[in-house]
Amino acid sequence: MASATKRCAIYTRKSSEEGLEQSVNSLDAQREACEAYVLSQASDGWETLPDRYDDGGFSGGNTKRPWLKALLADIEVGRVDIVVVR
Repeated sequence: MASATKRCAIYTRKSSEEGLEQSVNSLDAQREACEAYVLSQASDGWETLPDRYDDGGFSGGNTKRPWLKALLADIEVGRVDIVVVR
């Protein structure tokens, strides 16, 4: 019997904007690593949500980050089961 689907949100953050203009940056690398991990858990029903929660240029020292707020709101309304970070 297959496991119930677990909707996985990937949250990425980088404290400075340096390098974010590159075609492939650290947010992309974080997302790729998280996507690979979610894929490795597919037999347990894990699926990556298409939404991107990427806070580039925001310090981790506070919660005043737009995509973190969006992620928390989506968790609150039940759109997200698991948050994956690297």
